Amino acid sequence: MTTTAAPAVPQHDAARADLVRTARATGLLYLGVAITGGLGFLFVRTQLFVDGDPAATLANLVENPGLARLGVVLELGLVLTQVLCALWFFRLFRSVNSFAAGAIAVFGTVNAVALLGSAAALATAIDVAGGALDSPETEAATTQLLYLLSGNLWGVGALFFGLWLIPMGWLARRSGWMPAALGWLLIVSGVGYILNAFVTYAAPSAGALGDALTFPAALGELWMVGYLLVIGVRRTAVPA
Repeated sequence: MTTTAAPAVPQHDAARADLVRTARATGLLYLGVAITGGLGFLFVRTQLFVDGDPAATLANLVENPGLARLGVVLELGLVLTQVLCALWFFRLFRSVNSFAAGAIAVFGTVNAVALLGSAAALATAIDVAGGALDSPETEAATTQLLYLLSGNLWGVGALFFGLWLIPMGWLARRSGWMPAALGWLLIVSGVGYILNAFVTYAAPSAGALGDALTFPAALGELWMVGYLLVIGVRRTAVPA
């Protein structure tokens, strides 16, 4: 009795399937960055930190310790997903240009280190609010200082978040795996983030300008996440 062997899957098709899996895993990690960052900085922080009122910030921490700890957990989750996302972008694009792919990994990791410092500042603020200093008269001021430090770590970290978008956009264009318009939008977004980091500290009164500089990034990153998750790479993508 003879059996007929199933036709072998072409090596190209297998490589492309692996490329799509890598792209979708990268998109999932990028989505994790967006969720943890958005919930932590835009939701939890705004519920606890009161700009210009240290007593109110301290009171919020004392009254909502669970929410404060959730903020730290979300920032740690952001650090974890940011680092893994940077590594998976390197894995995705290394066959296109290893230097640019390595730049994504390096810039993303440096940004994650800045956010790790922010998480440590928030955790210390919780300890201070719990009486770690054994000095009630300085608790409010110290807590406020730590939240300001956390916010500024986000501010200076934006420099590297902008830097990681530029090689990402260049590789999206160079590879041909994604729409050229997406690549250009990511490059513009990266430049906007970098300019925002400088404008924030050089001209603190220009808040509206700083917000406008980061607006393209919101569109570019959402497009990139959606493209990676839904499509992965173009059907015509040719993996190296």
